Amino acid sequence: MLRVTIVGCGAVGAAIAYELSQVSGLEVVVLDRQFPPSHPKATAQDTATGAALGVLMGIISQKTQGRSWRLREASLRRYDTLIPELEAITGVSIPYNCQGILKLVQGEEELPKWQQRVQVRATQGWGLEIWNCAQVQERCPHLEINGFDYAIYSPQDRQVDPVALTAALVDAAQRQGVEFQFGVAVEGLVSTPQGVEIRATTGVQKCDRAIIAAGIGSSALQPWVKVLPVLGQAVCYQGQVLGDPDFQPVITANDVHLVPAARGEYWVGATVEFPVEGDRPRAEAALLEQVKQSAIAFCPGLSELTLVSAWSGLRPRPEGMSAPVIAPVPNQEFLWLATGHYRNGILLAPATAQAVRDLILSELETEN
Repeated sequence: MLRVTIVGCGAVGAAIAYELSQVSGLEVVVLDRQFPPSHPKATAQDTATGAALGVLMGIISQKTQGRSWRLREASLRRYDTLIPELEAITGVSIPYNCQGILKLVQGEEELPKWQQRVQVRATQGWGLEIWNCAQVQERCPHLEINGFDYAIYSPQDRQVDPVALTAALVDAAQRQGVEFQFGVAVEGLVSTPQGVEIRATTGVQKCDRAIIAAGIGSSALQPWVKVLPVLGQAVCYQGQVLGDPDFQPVITANDVHLVPAARGEYWVGATVEFPVEGDRPRAEAALLEQVKQSAIAFCPGLSELTLVSAWSGLRPRPEGMSAPVIAPVPNQEFLWLATGHYRNGILLAPATAQAVRDLILSELETEN
């Protein structure tokens, strides 16, 4: 058996664990100093997964080719099979919004680029639509469209509950033999000719391969990639359904997302704070208020709902490198990175897991 250890159990680490649980000949262990957000022992955390809104912006993104687009496309295709797969294994329903994303746009100057992107997506087998203001008002009467010139509707983009997704990935992976060790902090990793030695608070563990999927914690475990924390903030409103109850897509405008969630909730959030001179950003009430007011401006009905909670979390952005980083650590044989997903950790988790699986399978084929 090849022993593989994953350091970090956010959505990315959990997705890797689940994907590897389906590969015969592997013994998979996951280490994390924290408990996942859905765990009874979990405490308030500045984790990327716990703060994410789960908006899967793939088709509506500006990426139309290259590595970034390939990862997005692979993840979108995987999600439509992954969600029912996890639900069948765990017996738990995962909130998964398949009604698309509607992006409100200001400025006619960008229209030719969107028209071209619609054509490109059609050749790739994906749908993308340009709506005028009358169409937006008809389909989404709860939106205030004054100040916007048109909208882009992406019917095949998705949204998933990040906490429910991660919990299901952990549950399914456990059922298929993966060992999870929560409350265990990793203090260092050293590659040896025989594999990887991991120094943890519970002692030294050895494995044949190790994957660092620890988000902003990845910087302390290797010197190659510096991962900077970028803070996002969000709030949850609760009350009556806004607009057409049968058509509840994610709405995005001015980089602020409005997410119809389960249980009659609406989540509003954005990535708003970047580090200053290396300091970890802190949640600023004034910036959160700007996010709330921006959402209320294009969805006035939010002001009539009850604000029930607010939260924040740190997104991992690799410095000077394209996000995410999925690669071997230089000069550290048997040690790999799967980190630095920035604002797309939930979106790219399935494709990242597939990429790590392929790396391991390629090595096994070479050795055999």
